[in-house]
Amino acid sequence: MYLVTVLGNLLIILAVSSDSHLHTPMYFFLSNLSLVDIGFISTTVPKMLLNIQTHSRAISYVGCLTQMSFFLIFGCMDAMLLTVMAYDRFVAICKPLHYHVIMNPRLCGLLVLVSFFFVVGLFYGTGSGVYFSSEESSFTRKGAVASVMYTVVTPMLNPFIYSLNNRDIRGALRRLCRTV
Repeated sequence: MYLVTVLGNLLIILAVSSDSHLHTPMYFFLSNLSLVDIGFISTTVPKMLLNIQTHSRAISYVGCLTQMSFFLIFGCMDAMLLTVMAYDRFVAICKPLHYHVIMNPRLCGLLVLVSFFFVVGLFYGTGSGVYFSSEESSFTRKGAVASVMYTVVTPMLNPFIYSLNNRDIRGALRRLCRTV
C-alpha cells in the first residue's frame, strides 16, 4: 500500500510537471496535494513497517516528537490544500469568465504557501498540546484500524479519486509513457 501510494502520487506530480496542458491552477494544487500525501504517509508507515518487522513498539521520545510534528504538519497541509482545491472549483463554476483573473499564478502560489504555514501555527500548536498533555490510554483495535485507514488508505486513494479518474491526467500519463 505504501509503494502504491508513493508511486501513484509521484506519477501525478510527473504528469502535471511534464505536460504543459496541465499547467493550470487545479493541477498545480493537485500536484501539491500529491506531494503532501507522500510526506504524510512517509511519516508513519516506515516506522510502522519497522515495528512489524522487529516485533517492537518502542519509539524514543525525540522520535515520537518528530513523527507527531510531521504528522500534524502534513495532515493540516492536506486539509488546507483540499480547502484551496474546493475554492478553485468554486471560482471555476461560479465565476468562469473571471477564473483566470482571480486564480492567477501569484494567488495560486500564495494559497499553497498559506497551506504550508497555516500547519505549523494553529493546528500544530493545538494538536500537539492535546496529544502531549493526555495520559496514556489503552489503544483499542478499532482505534488502530481507524488510524491505519486515515493515515494509509486515504493517501493511497487520493491519486485515484482526484486524478487517475481524470481524462487529462490519463492523457498526460499516456504521452509520458510514449516518451519514455
